[in-house]
Amino acid sequence: MDYACSLPAECYNFAEIHLNETSINRETLLNELLVWCDQNPEINVERDTVHLLYFLRGAKFNVEKAKDKIKRFYRMRAERCEWFSNRNPLHPELDELLKIGVCCPLRERDEYHRLVVIIRTGAHNPRRHTQNNVLKICKMLIDLAIRADESISIYGVSAILDMTGVTFGHALQLKPALIKRTVECWETYPCRARRLEFVNAPAHVNIILNVFRSFMSAKLKERVFVTKGLPTSNENLPVNLGGLGPSYQELAVYWRKRAHDNAEWFAQNEQYKMIL
Repeated sequence: MDYACSLPAECYNFAEIHLNETSINRETLLNELLVWCDQNPEINVERDTVHLLYFLRGAKFNVEKAKDKIKRFYRMRAERCEWFSNRNPLHPELDELLKIGVCCPLRERDEYHRLVVIIRTGAHNPRRHTQNNVLKICKMLIDLAIRADESISIYGVSAILDMTGVTFGHALQLKPALIKRTVECWETYPCRARRLEFVNAPAHVNIILNVFRSFMSAKLKERVFVTKGLPTSNENLPVNLGGLGPSYQELAVYWRKRAHDNAEWFAQNEQYKMIL
C-alpha cells in the first residue's frame, strides 16, 4: 500500500519516538493490514491508507492490537446505528444541534499539537433533543476533523466538556447503559483520547462523573480532570472559555457549513461497518 509522507518532519520524529513508527514498519504493517482486511470482508473496512494508520498509530504499531481495535470499531459502527446511521446533517433535529453548537472542534491545535474538541453538555434542550443525536453530531464532526488532518493520528485528541447549563433534565438522559457505550466509544475510536477535561462542573455532577469513571480503563481514568471553573489556559480556546479564539457561535456556523458540505460523504461512509 502506497503512502505519501505529507506531514512535517517533526510529526514523523514524534511518531518514531512515541508510537514506534518507522518508514519500514509503516509500509510492512500497512500491507499486512490490507491483506488482513481482504481476508475478513465481513468487517467491511474502509481501505484508506491514512484511516488504517490511525489504528496502527493508536496501537503504537502493534499490528495485532490494531486488528483488534479495527474489529471493535467496525462492530460498534454496526451495533450503534443510533450514532452511525442516518447521519444526514440536513435532518431538522441534527441541523438544529449543529446551529446550537453542541460540539465545537477548534480549528487551531493546542500546545501539544492535539485536536481540541469542546462538547457543550448543557447546550441542548433535553425536552427537544435526544442524547443519542447529540452524540451523533459529536462523532460526525470529529470524523470530519480527523479526516481533514492526519496529524491528529499522531498527537491525538483533547476533549473539553463544558458543563455550563447542565440541568437535572440533562442528567436524566445519561442512563448508565448510555454512559457505558459512550466510554467504550471513546476507547474504541481510531483517534486517541489524550485528555478529558470537565469544566464549569457543578458539585452535583460528580455523581454522573463517577458513573463515567466506573466504566473507564485505568489509563483513561488517569486522563480525566475536573474543575469548577475554566479549563487550563490555552489562548486558542473560545472567548466563552477565557481564550482568544472564535466564540461558540462562530465555531457552530463554521462546522454547520462543513457538515452540510459533506452530506454526500456522510451518506457514502455509512457502508463501512461489520456485517453482523
